Amino acid sequence: MAEEEINEDYPAEIHEYLSAFENSIGVIDDMLKTMMSVSRNELLQKLDPREQAKVDLVSAYTLNSMFWVYLATQGVNPMEHSVKQELERIRVYMNRVKEITDKKAAKLDNGVASRFVKNALWEPKPKNASKVASKGKSKK
Repeated sequence: MAEEEINEDYPAEIHEYLSAFENSIGVIDDMLKTMMSVSRNELLQKLDPREQAKVDLVSAYTLNSMFWVYLATQGVNPMEHSVKQELERIRVYMNRVKEITDKKAAKLDNGVASRFVKNALWEPKPKNASKVASKGKSKK
């Protein structure tokens, strides 16, 4: 990338931070364009309910985070704004979805499941097994 000209409107020390911020905004813009290219209903139909909740929570968190940044750029302290409580509320729900996902994954015991399936499957007896079984009974 070519060296960018440093603007005189801000101190030179923050030029790297502003460049990184600008790049991040570009990445977010690309992601939002990709996400908005598909209708919400079409997207959600392809997902199970847990994944739908994750998409909704990430979307809400992203929008509120962007509003947080907007407030900061306008000179408003976001820590004193209601957006702080909203971000915390969304974070609580994100943690609840994570707990549910972790609990569901932890309940499956592969050893027990494989023994259950193995024992539940029907296995045909070999044709000569009935003859061997009848011979064993007649000897008693």
